[in-house]
Amino acid sequence: MSDVRWSGAIFVLAGTLALPAVTGCRQEMYDQPKYKDLRRSEFFADQRQARPLPEGTVARGALGEDSRVSAGKSGNSLVTEFPVRVDAALLARGRQRYDIYCAPCHDRTGGGAGMVVRRGYQPPPSFHVERLRDAPVGHFFDVMTNGFGAMPDYAAQIDVADRWAIVAYIRALQLSQNAPVSAMAAPDRERLAKAPPMTVPPTPTPHPVPFPIPAAASTESR
Repeated sequence: MSDVRWSGAIFVLAGTLALPAVTGCRQEMYDQPKYKDLRRSEFFADQRQARPLPEGTVARGALGEDSRVSAGKSGNSLVTEFPVRVDAALLARGRQRYDIYCAPCHDRTGGGAGMVVRRGYQPPPSFHVERLRDAPVGHFFDVMTNGFGAMPDYAAQIDVADRWAIVAYIRALQLSQNAPVSAMAAPDRERLAKAPPMTVPPTPTPHPVPFPIPAAASTESR
């Protein structure tokens, strides 16, 4: 029994002696020289400890290895064919994203009479004009990526895959409004012949701005 007690006492004593060493080691690691975010640095000439990223740095997983997919271009030319597979799932995703991000201006048919336009925003062109029906698919991707005219870019809101899904859905909208009757199945042609004629409302004129615009501001906006 005495041997057991003596062994226990040695164990307690060893642990007690080791405790300061352990805590001291931790304290030294905690207080070691190091930079913290947004702290000042005396080492670098600009006194910033956070160093600028090297030119060409991209986020992991965001490297655009294929410019046809990431930019809608092959070299400096807009792509004319989809660089991704177009199927029912892509069109369904495109319709969902289109209704969220595009329909407020372009409306759900692509005619350019969305609710934002009815409230005074500059109307976009209809997707069904000949110029845009003939435009390459890369054009729509590029506009969503970089903006065009009064339309801002949507690169931050819509990722690359969803941009292509929207382009595919825009093509489907264009086909739905401009497909030849001869391309329809016979039952569909018969049903169309019996349907009453449809009238497409004209694109609304934007409401006048409810407050005067200074001459200097209007000049700068041109």
